[in-house]
Amino acid sequence: MMQGIKNTTQEQFVRLMSNGFHYEVPKYQRDYSWDKEQWSDLWYDLMQMIEEKDSHYMGYLVLQTSDDINFTIIDGQQRITTICILILAVINYLKKIQCSEDEKKLNEQRANTLLTTYIGNIDMITLTSVNKLVLNRNNNHFYKTYLSSLQEAPKRGLNASERLMKNAFDTFSSYLKEQYKNAEELISFVENIVNNLFFTVITVTDELNAFKVFETLNARGVQLSSSDLLKNYLFSVANEQHQTKLDELEDLWAEVSDILKETQVSDFLRIYWNSNHKTIRKNQLYKTIRDEIKTSEQSFSLLRDMRKKADIYMALKSSEDELWRNNKDIRENLELLRLFNVTQPMSLLISAYSNLSLKEFDSLLSKIVIISFRYNIICGKNPNEQEVLYNKLALDIELNKTYNINDLLNSGIYVKDAEFEQTFTYKEFVYNSRNNQIAKYILCKLEKFEYGLTVDRDETTLEHILPDNPDESWEWDDSAIQQYKYRLGNMALLEKGKNSDLGNASYLEKKDVYSKSSIPSTKKIGDTVTEWSESIITTRQQKMAKIAKGIWQI
Repeated sequence: MMQGIKNTTQEQFVRLMSNGFHYEVPKYQRDYSWDKEQWSDLWYDLMQMIEEKDSHYMGYLVLQTSDDINFTIIDGQQRITTICILILAVINYLKKIQCSEDEKKLNEQRANTLLTTYIGNIDMITLTSVNKLVLNRNNNHFYKTYLSSLQEAPKRGLNASERLMKNAFDTFSSYLKEQYKNAEELISFVENIVNNLFFTVITVTDELNAFKVFETLNARGVQLSSSDLLKNYLFSVANEQHQTKLDELEDLWAEVSDILKETQVSDFLRIYWNSNHKTIRKNQLYKTIRDEIKTSEQSFSLLRDMRKKADIYMALKSSEDELWRNNKDIRENLELLRLFNVTQPMSLLISAYSNLSLKEFDSLLSKIVIISFRYNIICGKNPNEQEVLYNKLALDIELNKTYNINDLLNSGIYVKDAEFEQTFTYKEFVYNSRNNQIAKYILCKLEKFEYGLTVDRDETTLEHILPDNPDESWEWDDSAIQQYKYRLGNMALLEKGKNSDLGNASYLEKKDVYSKSSIPSTKKIGDTVTEWSESIITTRQQKMAKIAKGIWQI
């Protein structure tokens, strides 16, 4: 048995919910987050289970208890909550099935039995509803007031997780009505669920032991995120504090989760840590933070800083963020990093924005775009080497409030001119939406440098002069077509609408259209190139490479 575990058992859902047990989701745990994809997957699994007369394994359920009656759900709240919502949808459907008066009374009894067995009952002393499952502070009111009491939920004023719970109920209701037509079928369905859904239930006596379980499960490949681990650990460290302090910690975590849209918390956590600490691998993240954060004060300090940096992180991911409203250069450069699909500099950018002037940040961002273009887009080198250096520079900025540009220029991530020019000369951009946008970006920059004309990428299309599937007029062999059709030297910009009819047309037909273009480099092709050939493409791209070396230069 793993260290810290009270017991480990295989349990049916019926045994979990029908023995007088009560379950509570800690206030600080994340809100309900399952959506249509997870609901439909669960429904499919249930239908398959019933069809095959088999059981279905629901994974680990980690519980904490001191009395073996009242349990805190450390891991598994999404699954337990969803199954309860499904049963509530069954109960609601039972009450509304059209049938005789006698059958209605029987269905009411059936519905009440399901309700008291799996959902909750009335406390005989207080005469108030007591649910077997209590959700977190953002979800429980809705779950208790509307779902478990089968009251119609309001259509407005719901938070995101409440809307998800309502939609889950509505979705399951729709599935049930489509699949089952009478009460007997519904009852059989519920019996199948509760008897044939199995969990591996791991029970611990305190939160610290729960964390040990988390760590062990992580080591064995069970998907438990660093953010979930950290969240629970921080609250454990702070659990000796006054309740008001715990509430403050809960609020801080909730704010961070809200800013990061929940799903991005784990991604942010590693980037955040590497922006002001020595680089660590993803699988070491939780252990490293746990080893450093030992006190309640450190927990608060960490979360306050995470709260501040989370805003910056999300702003860096969106060029349209309010933070960049008055800075066109920053907006454009952030959009380019998004287009390049480069995320490695994120730790450095967080640190730079937090510690440098806006002018210094802007300058550094411009340099990173150039580095990314040379290293990632043109040369296609291993991005892991970038991350290590960017993290080192981020830490330098965090400690010294400055950085040394030579650390960038003299590193392997700034591709030297000779290698850049050589690789650019033979660069291909295979046809897809992202590559087309990158190719248009390059051609627009070249146009600006050569002719002084600013071309709007959004107002142009990318023309492959040698088409992807040329007609008989193109006297090229297949191997040459494959070798040259995606080369940058085979591409040109055209005004929107001008190439819609060109397709696989002959070069002579295309040439006439190019001659009428308002884009100088494209018009030049039409005016001066009588026959499109391999040597023209090669020479054109060689010239592009020499110019590019000067454009994308630090």
